[in-house]
Order: sequence, then structure tokens, then C-alpha cells
Amino acid sequence: MADPKGFLTHDRELPARRPVDVRISDWHEVYEDFSAEKLTKQASRCMDCGIPFCHNGCPLGNLIPEWNDLVHRTDWREAIERLHATNNFPEFTGRLCPAPCEAACVLGINADPVAIKRVEVEIIDRAFAEGWVTPRPPAARTGKRVAVVGSGPAGLAAAQQLTRAGHDVVVFERADRVGGLLRYGIPEFKMEKRHIERRLAQMRAEGTEFRTGVEVGVDITAAELRERFDAVVLSGGATQWRDLPVPGRELKGVYQAMEYLPLSNKVQEGDYAVSPVSAEGKHVVVIGGGDTGADCIGTAIRQGAASVTQLEIMPVPPRERPAGQPWPTFPILFKMESAHEELADRGGERVYAVSTTEFVGDADGNVRALRLVEVEGPQAGFKPIPGTEREIPAELVTLSMGFLGPEKGALLTDLAEVAGGDDFFDRRGNVARDKTYMSKVDGVFVAGDMGRGQSLIVWAIAEGRAAASGVDRYLSGETALPYPILPTARPLV
Repeated sequence: MADPKGFLTHDRELPARRPVDVRISDWHEVYEDFSAEKLTKQASRCMDCGIPFCHNGCPLGNLIPEWNDLVHRTDWREAIERLHATNNFPEFTGRLCPAPCEAACVLGINADPVAIKRVEVEIIDRAFAEGWVTPRPPAARTGKRVAVVGSGPAGLAAAQQLTRAGHDVVVFERADRVGGLLRYGIPEFKMEKRHIERRLAQMRAEGTEFRTGVEVGVDITAAELRERFDAVVLSGGATQWRDLPVPGRELKGVYQAMEYLPLSNKVQEGDYAVSPVSAEGKHVVVIGGGDTGADCIGTAIRQGAASVTQLEIMPVPPRERPAGQPWPTFPILFKMESAHEELADRGGERVYAVSTTEFVGDADGNVRALRLVEVEGPQAGFKPIPGTEREIPAELVTLSMGFLGPEKGALLTDLAEVAGGDDFFDRRGNVARDKTYMSKVDGVFVAGDMGRGQSLIVWAIAEGRAAASGVDRYLSGETALPYPILPTARPLV
């Protein structure tokens, strides 16, 4: 146990965010440095529970009490070994995961939980700084070739595991750079892309090959892929976005979040001097109250929006865990992310329990306003409340309402035909797979959101690791790769 009295003598503390006026003038990550002394105190709050429910909360099964104890004892070298034992990319999860492990922390029953995510990210950042993160190429090659389609967290995790198992792995990515949503869906102020680049350097040194600008199913067919490779891992994500089919949807200035955010990231990559879709000087409305909506808020503010308003159809979430979401489940609570803090500072507004009824355009076909109405809660089916209709200015609208599953393009259509019917997909429209993560097509495996539906980054990495284990066993007859236990996973078939 890190410190038998740590949870009694130290309160939860996180690094401070940089002042709003400072951070919205750049695109760097929002948090200030956190001293090693403060971090060891936070690690000492871990109770080393007899039954560490944080393990159940984390799909990766991270060995949280172990590396908390190691950090408290300042054994950082061993801490990164224990962290990497279950998580290929803690620099991603430590910055982006909503931390279901903290929601399941035993200390969180009647006190603030351990700052698990902060300890995690400090371990990996120190490990990179000290030069402890080095390539781990396989001792021998199997001669088997594996194609990984998609370079998001699931694909990268599967690729790294399979490369280390000795297989020749090629990752195909249709975008111009590797990383999937990590690259073009996450703004720089949430995770600077240098974290992706240093991990990709390690993977290339281990032997993983990356091919960008290749749309599998079009540039290379499903049949050609299966012919050239001994196994295929589908990890293209759930990229079919949810639309808002109301009058005026066709107006210029109404975009999906994933049409808007990538362009801003391309500015940071040096592809554009200014985003082709910029919020500068415009009244911006963000429809959707989740993390992607917050990303749109922070991006619009940094681009110099005249005003930003966020709309959410659900009522205001509670600030404390409700009775219907008991510990150790992951509760839906009111959040004040850095972008929300910036929104409040700039005079913006978060409006709950409203539904958009129409986009209003000007004579040139540009959106100029948005009509909305207040609605009753989900129990009432979001029924409009008469007399609450109103109009707000809107010159740029982003739709951040989630995703419906994988795109049914040429790749999945062709594979479904090989499988012989609609049972290639499950009842939710995702690619069906068995307990080894193999689809209905022999040798074709599925990992991450493409098989699970829209989910968390920790699930994507866990599924990538699990699918890699299934692929390795399929190719070699046995496997030494760890197979994450996913106790709360949705049914695989």
C-alpha cells in the first residue's frame, strides 16, 4: 500500500489549467505542469483495496494500485513497465479517457477518488523524457502478413501487438496522416500531436509499416486484401455520423463536427494558414453536449468566434451521482471541461432541453439563424413545449450528435457479400464477430468501434489488444499475447 494514511491526509488535487486569456491565444494543451512531489501525494491516496474495483472500471484492466504504489515510492522505471503491461498508449488514454476507473474507485464511495488519470499521464511523460520508451522488435519473424484497416487507437494497438508477435503488419489509413480520430478528431489543445508522432516512431522502428492515402475497398479491394494477407483486422471506427434532417439543413455554414474539426487540425499541421471553415467573427452554435461538442467550442473560441452557444436536447445532468447510477457504475454528471470554462469566460451559454426545428438562411443560401424549442425530458419523448419557440443567431453550426456505426462502403459491402448475407452485421449495424473477434469472413477480424459501436478510447485499445490475440492464435495455433478480460463488454455477436 502506498501510504496507509494517504487518503486521510491528502485531498484530491489536479494540475491547474492555464489562464483562459492565455490558453485561447494558442493551441497548446491547457494544463500547467504538476510537480513530482504533488503527484506522489496523489498516488499515496490509493487504498490498495482488497478488491480494486478500478480494475473493473477500466476495460484495459490497468494495474492501478501497483503503479500508484510505485509512483509513491518514486520507482518510475518499474511504474512504466506495469503501465505498459496492459496499455500500449497511456499518453493517449491519460489525456483523453473520461476515467471510468475513477468512477469505480473505492475511495470515491464517500470521498473524491484517486487522481488515477493524472498519475497515468505523468508516468508515461516521464518515461518518454527519460528515454525508457524504446522499440521492442520481435526476436523472430513468423512470415505471416497482417493488414490492419484504420489507424485509430484500436488499429494501432492491434498493429503494435501483432508486430511484436513477429508478424509483418501493414496499417492502411485513408487519410493523409496516421492516427484516425486521434489525429483529426481531437483538437491540439486536448492532445498535442507530438504524442502521436513519438509513438509512431517507436512502432516504425519495431517493424510496423504504414500506408496513408489508401481507401481499402476502393484503392485496394477486399478480395485483393484477403489474397495478399494472411489475416485482416478491421478497425475503421464508427464514422457514420448522426445527421439533423430539419428544414434548412442544406444551407451553407451547417457542418458535421468531423467536417469542421479536422480542418483546424490541418492548420496546426501546416497544411493551411487559416481553416477553410473558420469561426472567426461569426455567431457559432454547437449542437450536441458531449466531448465532441466541447471540442467544437474550444476550437471556435480559438478561431475568434463572435459568440458561441451550445445546445443539448437532454436536461441538465446532476452534479452528484444519482441514485439510479450507483457506485461503481460510470455516472452521467454535469461536466465543466476546459472548453466549457472558456465558453463561460467569453459570455457563451450552454442551453439544455431544447431541440432545433429549423435552420434559417439569407438570400445567398448561408445560414443566419437557428430556430429552437424547449422540450420535455426523454421520458416524455422530447415533446415540444408550446410557447417556447425562439430564434438565435447562427452563422456557423456544427452538428456533434454522435455516430451511428461503421460506414457501409465498398469494403464492408464486399465482405458482407462474401459472408453470404446480412448476418455480417449485428442488430445494431456493427460488424458482427465471435469471441475471438473474427467476423463472419474467415481470417477477417474486427476491433474497436467498427464492431462495438461508438465508445471510449480505452475500449478501442482493449479491443485492439484482444483482437491481436485472436489473430495471433489464428495464424500460429497459439499465442503469448495477453487477452484483456472485457467483463462489461457489449455482446460480440
